[in-house]
Amino acid sequence: MGVAMSGLLRAQETSIDRLQGKIIAVDAMNMLYQFVTTIRQHDGTPLKDSKGNVTSHLTGLFARTTRLLQKGLKLVFVFDGEMPSLKAAERARRNELKEKAKEQLDEATATQDIAQMKKFAGRTTRVTTEMIQESKALLIALGIPVVQAPSEGEAQAAFMVAQGDCDIVASQDVDCLIYGGTKMIKNLGLSPKRKKINALTYKTIQPEIITLADVLSDLDLSLDQLRALAMLVGTDFNIGGIKGLGPKKGLSLVKKFGEDFEGLFTEVNFQEECASNWKDVFDTIAKMPTITDYKLEWKPINRNAINKILIEDHDFSTERVNHSLDELEKANKSSQQTALNNFF
Repeated sequence: MGVAMSGLLRAQETSIDRLQGKIIAVDAMNMLYQFVTTIRQHDGTPLKDSKGNVTSHLTGLFARTTRLLQKGLKLVFVFDGEMPSLKAAERARRNELKEKAKEQLDEATATQDIAQMKKFAGRTTRVTTEMIQESKALLIALGIPVVQAPSEGEAQAAFMVAQGDCDIVASQDVDCLIYGGTKMIKNLGLSPKRKKINALTYKTIQPEIITLADVLSDLDLSLDQLRALAMLVGTDFNIGGIKGLGPKKGLSLVKKFGEDFEGLFTEVNFQEECASNWKDVFDTIAKMPTITDYKLEWKPINRNAINKILIEDHDFSTERVNHSLDELEKANKSSQQTALNNFF
């Protein structure tokens, strides 16, 4: 779901070329959901191999990572671990929506209403354990470091950036900011256009960088106050936030009470509105478990492993896979030669 306060945050457009050499901590689950939701056939059916296995996640992951690697980005993928107990309600809400969408999809399928089939198919999306394991295996075969977070992947990615081990978090959600991530990027891809929701037209999309220091300065808030604001408008740990409170009104309240969070959340009847103690939600965000013993090591690509996963197991085109890998190896050699020339 993510925190609904993007409208308050100043973003600066950038380009993929400007990120060359940067270490990007990717919110893996966020990206995988994008792929399985959007990479589908004309009727909304996900891409599948000859055995009926979904391959949308592998298609998107292979295409995007190889292209970004060719551009000189150093990617690290961070995966979710154990779900915080307070997120159970959000998971239940999502499952309920998926079940409702499945019913609507079945109705549309029965009448072969292609437009409705496509509309509801994406809403039934699930990223399975098998998809996650396949994705990890493909990333490792591409030589990309994979980090398993103990809990929320976005919090782990934010920690790695705050520690200086990575330069920026890549995610479509701004949650990493309330976890203390110092810099994030949205729209990390190479396609400058994206289809508008429920429309046949496209809009231009550019990567956007949001810096925590700028956010806190612009809003005149501390990090703890930013967390309090997020709780007012709603997080994954208190769905919907306080009814009738949008980001702007929430910001005014946070400034009014300063660091008096007890007074702030009493004023808005937080526990009655959200069915949780505000301290429990706040501590879940502020004290999200992270690990320090991760290893960030980029290795040569393993063609045999990649071919096994994509071509042998999932019927990918041999020509396309090899072409992408050839281009990646060519880019890697060019980068290494440039670095060597600069050294001498």
